[in-house]
Amino acid sequence: MPLYIASLNSGSNGNCYYVGNSNEAILIDAGISCRETEKRMNRLGLSMNKVKAIFVSHEHGDHITGVPGLSKKYRLPVYITHSTLQAAGIPVEKELVREFIPDVPVTVGALDVIPFVKLHDAQDPHSFMITAGDTRVGVFTDIGNICKKVVHYFSQCNCVFLESNYCEDMLMQGSYPWHLKKRISGGNGHLSNKQALELFIRHRSAGLSHLILSHLSKNNNRPELVETMFKEAAGETEVVVASRYRETAVYCIDGKPQRPAPAALRSFPIAVQ
Repeated sequence: MPLYIASLNSGSNGNCYYVGNSNEAILIDAGISCRETEKRMNRLGLSMNKVKAIFVSHEHGDHITGVPGLSKKYRLPVYITHSTLQAAGIPVEKELVREFIPDVPVTVGALDVIPFVKLHDAQDPHSFMITAGDTRVGVFTDIGNICKKVVHYFSQCNCVFLESNYCEDMLMQGSYPWHLKKRISGGNGHLSNKQALELFIRHRSAGLSHLILSHLSKNNNRPELVETMFKEAAGETEVVVASRYRETAVYCIDGKPQRPAPAALRSFPIAVQ
């Protein structure tokens, strides 16, 4: 079963990722406002009426800003761990809160969403793999290091939103204070371009048709640098750099060569620990 995916925004100013089939969809994180989420989905020809749930990876503001408004307006259940909800302090109505368990699939219509624990400086951070039949899409951002879980799920995917947050040289030579440089690169912060590229080269599946490079730093990275690095090693994989200012196109993911999305869905656009 094909899945249709898009990044609505990706960066420290807000993260929101759409994954769905022809009948239902979910949002992974909602770090932009309800109004901006609606606006961007409308430009892509995507309907909020198909969105059936929001999954929250962790409590940082760039992942949760739009959660309360979207959940309230569209009566969307919010899948979130108890620890993350407590740390987030967001006003989600009690009857709309759903808790998930690591490595246990959550079924939303024909979608199965598998959460797994990741390394990040948050209370109870998780990443997600979404499956529909034999099609698998991963959302792997805000990862401090590449652990066995990341490798396990990454190696199964037909498409991955993969963090490529910073260039090591730009970070270390830049103006950030030392404590912030260490926070970003210290194993519980973010993945560097080099770490992400190594994961891609060493562990991608033969069926990885799309790689959406995500959560690029505004100050410590450049989209053209990331695009060049990954396209040199891409082979048959389509490489897309997600923007911190606008949505991507909608991509159809089914493990086969890329084809245009249906009219109704077009924008009518390493060491393992």
